Amino acid sequence: MTTKKYLSVYEKIAAEIKEGSIAPRETLPSEHDLAERFETSRETVRKALNLLSQNGLIQKVKGKGSIVLETQKLNFPVSGLISFKELSGAMRNPSKTIVYQFGLMKPDGMLLEKMKAEPSDEIWKVVRAREIEGERIILDKDYLNKKYVPFLSKTICENSIFEYIENELQLNISYARKEIVVEECTEEDNEYLDINGFQHIVVVRNYIFLDDTSLFQYTESRHRLDKFRFVDFARRAHV
Repeated sequence: MTTKKYLSVYEKIAAEIKEGSIAPRETLPSEHDLAERFETSRETVRKALNLLSQNGLIQKVKGKGSIVLETQKLNFPVSGLISFKELSGAMRNPSKTIVYQFGLMKPDGMLLEKMKAEPSDEIWKVVRAREIEGERIILDKDYLNKKYVPFLSKTICENSIFEYIENELQLNISYARKEIVVEECTEEDNEYLDINGFQHIVVVRNYIFLDDTSLFQYTESRHRLDKFRFVDFARRAHV
């Protein structure tokens, strides 16, 4: 499976901004020059620049180009819908995914409510720890309705479920509703994460929809308190 070209361009430019190779307030090369550099089309470059803009890394100024904004480190985007593989690619830090649980289950009361599932549905359950620089600091508990994702494997889960759904199943992941809370650590957190003595954990619950508004996935993503800053980048709409 190949990463979409615009994501590859985005990740390379984002990494250069994070590393300081491209300084704040510096203007990026033109779309034409970037297309030549990355041996791709201007449309692909434009998509990458739009993603950089959405994530608060650049400001596109009419008549001046794309200006790099001040940023000190990678923040966890609140409003974006991005996979861990895409996020870790931008981080440029050693990372891996460890799958602890994988299989099919019948929806329990929680999933019947949160996923609007039917009792006859089958649900893929995937429990994965995300390790960054040798520490397991994110625990993702993913539930996917089998009627939308007929096949799944441990190998896919170790790589990227989003990439598989978009590239192989040709489904369009469109939007998510998110809830962010702080909760006490559970036995599962202590078992699967390097919890480092913390008593509480940040929990991000994602209800993820396809472009036909089908709720196909519910994810509970549990983050160690000291490792993430949850931010949003807001733009004022001009009408």
